[in-house]
Amino acid sequence: MPEFLYNGKLYYNPVEFAMDRLGGTWKMPILWRLKDKVMRYGELKKEIPHITHKMLTSQLRELEEEGFITRRVYPVVPPKVEYTITRRGQRAIVIVEAIRNYGLELMKEVGVERQKQPKSRREK
Repeated sequence: MPEFLYNGKLYYNPVEFAMDRLGGTWKMPILWRLKDKVMRYGELKKEIPHITHKMLTSQLRELEEEGFITRRVYPVVPPKVEYTITRRGQRAIVIVEAIRNYGLELMKEVGVERQKQPKSRREK
């Protein structure tokens, strides 16, 4: 495949392009948690305790800009904001699940055991 430009960045293949949209430590875990329900910022932060507030905010913005999630702000005090996965985001869940399952297989192969987590943080 020939190289191509998108938003001023040069890409060499579609995998690189897709990973630039979904890659990193936090975007897939955020999408995974939004796959079945609408969540507020605080709920996401509680579900992903090791992410900083700054990083969660930036990752949510990027996912919204790329069309993977929507952000709905309610005109109340204190502000209420909800995040919902979009159709594009739902299509990505198949990929996230495949990577997750592959990761679980690799963990088993090398002898890493999954740690038990409190029910509210456990991935399904």
